[in-house]
Amino acid sequence: MPAGTHTGGGRTGGPRQAEPWWRDAVCYELYPRAFADGDGDGTGDLRGATARLGHVARLGADAVWITPFHPSPLADAGYDIADHTAVADAMGTLDNWHAFVDRAHELGLRVLVDLVPNHTSSAHPWFRAALAADEEGPERERYVFRTGRGPGGLLPPNDWRSAFGGPAWTRVPRRDGRDAGPARWYLHLHTPDQPDLDWTRPEVVAEYERIIRFWLDHGADGFRIDVAHTLFKAPGLPDAGPRQHEDPHRWHLLPYYDREPLHPLYRRWRTLVEEHPGPRGLATPAERLLVGEVILTDQRRLARYARPGELHHVFNSPYAECPWEGRALRRVIGEALAATTAVGAPVAWVLGSHDAVRAVTRFGGGEKGVRRARAAALLTLALPGAVYLYQGEELGLPQADVPEERRRDPLWRMSGHTDPGRDGCRVPLPWSGTEPPYGFGDCAPDRCWLPQPGDWAALTVRAQEEDPGSTLELYRAATRVRRAHPAGPAARLRMAGPASGEWLTFRRGAGLRCLVNFGPGDLRIAPAHEVLLASAPVADGIVPADTTVWLRVRER
Repeated sequence: MPAGTHTGGGRTGGPRQAEPWWRDAVCYELYPRAFADGDGDGTGDLRGATARLGHVARLGADAVWITPFHPSPLADAGYDIADHTAVADAMGTLDNWHAFVDRAHELGLRVLVDLVPNHTSSAHPWFRAALAADEEGPERERYVFRTGRGPGGLLPPNDWRSAFGGPAWTRVPRRDGRDAGPARWYLHLHTPDQPDLDWTRPEVVAEYERIIRFWLDHGADGFRIDVAHTLFKAPGLPDAGPRQHEDPHRWHLLPYYDREPLHPLYRRWRTLVEEHPGPRGLATPAERLLVGEVILTDQRRLARYARPGELHHVFNSPYAECPWEGRALRRVIGEALAATTAVGAPVAWVLGSHDAVRAVTRFGGGEKGVRRARAAALLTLALPGAVYLYQGEELGLPQADVPEERRRDPLWRMSGHTDPGRDGCRVPLPWSGTEPPYGFGDCAPDRCWLPQPGDWAALTVRAQEEDPGSTLELYRAATRVRRAHPAGPAARLRMAGPASGEWLTFRRGAGLRCLVNFGPGDLRIAPAHEVLLASAPVADGIVPADTTVWLRVRER
């Protein structure tokens, strides 16, 4: 076996910490439409995902987070939900969901459901009723409707911008000329097909508690909360000013980000998931998990969401967006550990997601991007805390170039065709074979959810399982070694390395040291150090640039 993939005695299983499972969990994000197709229609579904869950278990994951599989017009790839307690026809049935959950639990995988509370689909019965109701009817109170500014209310109520481009307001159409007075508008921080809910309304709060209980009763072990930082808006809806969404360091100042009422809401949800019986789940009520997608760069404000009694995990967005640069990564890691340690929470490290350019491409593309993505994977898996892996990272997939005529992401349309959007990281996984659809399903390549590149034959699961030096085998070995070497308390982690950032090292617990060489030159390690795992071949004690090694620490 090449030096770059030697496991050094790592094993499946191994000692587990006495702490709750989620504090050091490895969670796998499963994007169902692009994971596996079980009925041959070209779209991934629950039946296909169930058949392929063994892959996730063999990877060494503790949990699987599945993105929305509910009825949706797909204006935003399923994040525009029309019925939060149903399964979309293209995804299967509630029985298929039960089969998915049961298989996951058989494999020892907890299941997290994606909860989308900021908005519904414009096709949701609530919003349809709101549009059909009188201007001041109670049906409209569930959403954010306001009168426009200027003569006749023909200007949006304020200057808020959609995260996808353009105004965050859409004018309500007149109903056969019956409406009188200034024009009315509704708020959507994303697409016009995703109207924002008004979280000051008790019926909205009650409806989401019903949704949470429903999925707990149907086997969920927790929830990932979409855009968990935007539910509440500042009273009076004041203008946000210029450069919205442009300066990440000022996002917490936006009147629709990071509002204080979020915290009591998440404390209420924490109590709910820890007290609701939910007999089908693998995790006991006390072991359930809430993870928030909170997009803030201020680590201290980010950590507030993981204070005792609130969310268990908060995705660390600064780490996910950090470049492959030693000084920057050391700073972000240090700030994350300090902030979460202060509130007694673990960091939830994220390298990629269905919203991000894949690491191979983000870190330079080609051979350089592959080396850096492999090195980043070992760095991430060595850090204390939880790790979230996005499907395809374990295969080293690059960002795919999706033809313009096949793009689905609303970012492409709403940016005026200047932003290619996120479709390139949502291309169906390659499982086997030498040409599309690479075992994704029994369908013609042109019927796939999104088109796959023609040069992915060497990246399929089957091809990589037969190659001990592959990225897939690196990930599998890393989760085994990680489990065999539990991290010590995050507060004790001490990073060392030059201020210039050429390399970085730290201990993971008592028996493992992580060393990252960012380059540009080689590093030499002492002959006494035993390499447990390396992201690239290490020969004669030489660690090349863009390489991470895990070393066995011999206690004196």
